[in-house]
Amino acid sequence: MPYRALLSACLLFISPLLVAQPVSYSRDIQPIFTRYCVACHACYDSPCQLNLGSGEGAARGAHKLPVYDGVRTEAQATTRLFLDAHGADAWRREGFFSVLERQGSHAALMTRMLELGHGEPLPVNAKLPEALEIGIKRDNQCPLPEAFAGFAADNPQAGMPFAVTGLTDADYQTLQRWLAEGAPIDSPVLRESATERRQIAEWERLLNAEGLRESLVARWLYEHLFLAHLHFQGGEPGHFFQLVRSRTPRGLPVDPIATRRPNEDPGTRFYYRLTRVQDVIVHKTHITYGLSDRKLARVKQLFLSGDWQVGSLPGYGAQRRANPFETFAAIPPQARYQFMLDDAEYFVRTFIRGPVCRGQIATDVIRDNFWTLFQDPRHDLYLTDAEYRAKATPLLAMPGQFDAIGDLLGLWLDYRDKRNAYEKLRIDAYAGAPPADWGHIWSDNDNALLSIFRQHDSASVRKGLIGEVPQTLWWLDYPLFERTYYQLVVNFDVYGNVSHQAQTRLYFDLIRNGAEQNFLRLMPAESRQGLLADWYQDSGKLKLWLDYPGIDTRSPSALALDGPDPKRSFAEALLARYAGLNARPDPFNRCGDSRCYREGVGTELQAAERALSRLVSKPADELKVVRQLPEATLLRVELADGRREVYSLLRNRAHSNVAFMLGEALRHQPGLDTLTLYPGVLTSYPNFLFNLTAAQVPEFVERLERVRDAPDFERVVERWGVRRSHPEFWRYFHDLTAHIREHEPLEAGVLDMNRYENL
Repeated sequence: MPYRALLSACLLFISPLLVAQPVSYSRDIQPIFTRYCVACHACYDSPCQLNLGSGEGAARGAHKLPVYDGVRTEAQATTRLFLDAHGADAWRREGFFSVLERQGSHAALMTRMLELGHGEPLPVNAKLPEALEIGIKRDNQCPLPEAFAGFAADNPQAGMPFAVTGLTDADYQTLQRWLAEGAPIDSPVLRESATERRQIAEWERLLNAEGLRESLVARWLYEHLFLAHLHFQGGEPGHFFQLVRSRTPRGLPVDPIATRRPNEDPGTRFYYRLTRVQDVIVHKTHITYGLSDRKLARVKQLFLSGDWQVGSLPGYGAQRRANPFETFAAIPPQARYQFMLDDAEYFVRTFIRGPVCRGQIATDVIRDNFWTLFQDPRHDLYLTDAEYRAKATPLLAMPGQFDAIGDLLGLWLDYRDKRNAYEKLRIDAYAGAPPADWGHIWSDNDNALLSIFRQHDSASVRKGLIGEVPQTLWWLDYPLFERTYYQLVVNFDVYGNVSHQAQTRLYFDLIRNGAEQNFLRLMPAESRQGLLADWYQDSGKLKLWLDYPGIDTRSPSALALDGPDPKRSFAEALLARYAGLNARPDPFNRCGDSRCYREGVGTELQAAERALSRLVSKPADELKVVRQLPEATLLRVELADGRREVYSLLRNRAHSNVAFMLGEALRHQPGLDTLTLYPGVLTSYPNFLFNLTAAQVPEFVERLERVRDAPDFERVVERWGVRRSHPEFWRYFHDLTAHIREHEPLEAGVLDMNRYENL
């Protein structure tokens, strides 16, 4: 038989077999979910709690109640994937309903949602209808199967993927075929490498060692690492692990214990175990922490090399949770603080990017951009003065353990007064200590200098001093750093009621004020009151009188800060003195000459960056387009050789003060808003994306400079904007993650598009 005829016969024979091959969830379906669905359907703010980052989440289905709810009067049952229940039947008992199964005569909800989306494609790169709600505050209806027909009739544009360019025909057909086959889900076997298994064994041996000292240290470490995505030196790319408390010891499958908070009583004997992260990595929850032989040695040296002793292990009651300074008093505070300083960016990231930091009321306790420094352990009186530490420790308790609505005011006043008594004690103690100088600022590694950016209802942190000199700076000592971590991470209950969440927000306001006041110790005594007045303008003066203690305006600083603006003099000296620690030198926002571009980039990017730098550090009254831009705009700049660069253009909203939980719009000073430009993706939540060539950048900037109103800006969007309906939306959107993977591979994860705006 001729070769071509033989090949044709073979193809005729095997084609039916290929067609009949079942669709595989792990091979075929999860990649589709990752491309189109995970950008919205992941983590706590997933619409209808439908998490499509894993087979377990898809099988769990949807729920009517949202996780984020700032006004509920009763705490809600926790519904954490892989922890609070296991298997579809268990989740049905928790109120979840299937989106994959047929319900009598009704096709699966996912089938119908996909049909609705596929049958109503969006006009190409056009604005969405104004009536289509897309923000994170939208009311997700989460229809049950029997109510879907009415829902679809009322909401013809609510199909999936929601309000964005849909699936390709091939991906749509694959999903529908899988659903028609009964949506089977296979679970891939997650295997660790030999290097990972060795290190897991060593860390679990340390954490489960016998002895009172060892047990107390293990508990403290667990409470500080439970949120981390842990990775091992020499481990496999993409392998991340979580530290859990398990009913089972090493050698048996992990059986995690689900407590509401990590510092609550596990109720039974337990073992600390390391287990693989099972779902798709999403950037907003991907808070990485490295483990290695060197880190293991560091932990042993910090915590277990001294001769300190533990009389008895503390319990898990409310007081133990409220005051970790008492709970872990036996562990030398030098060890605790230094462990946090070693990886300060991780710990700041847990509360800047963790579960607490979602929603405008949650984030308006901080300014839109500020720098954070740390007090050197050798000059932290809580560490060096045992008598002072004994007086301070009882005053460092934090609220939030009790959540009765009627007790909110009394609880708040009690903890506010304790904190203010501590501040008075602190002011008096430091007034008698040597004045602060440069040696009082910690500078041992590149975690020492951090930049925080708030994007209205989310926030991010990066190593290095990015942006123009900010209005405020924080100087954290150990009590400030540890209280922030416990209040916003360990003790925060995302499922809690309005009383718990209000107590968390109100007390963090006091911590922020404490960090600002500590920074004032570095300023000349005579300048402090003026700086404080600038930070607490208008209604902020009332808050200063109501809730904050007075500041020390007499004790001198040992820093020689010349000129009329001591804060700027300090910032300039800081940048010069610690240039070797500054992980991200910034030539755009603090451009001192006409170059305004990064060293080492080619002439094409030099010209583009020089043009883009014209947008930064100008108030909105001068650069009108600032008022039109969202909080986090990404610029994708294509080069002539096929490469591309990505820049973040962040809007910094100015406020007269950030001292109140409500009424932010009344304190917004829009004419003073500015922009910060920096290469890379500095947010988990892009609000919009522009795509242009490097040659077009000067024209793009010129057009932005000429914008006077919304119609002017819309013409720029029409030219270069990537709207949700752009035919290449998903390619451009996921290219942002690809950019992170190229430059910081450990940090890469799917970005969130719940905040992508309809410009």
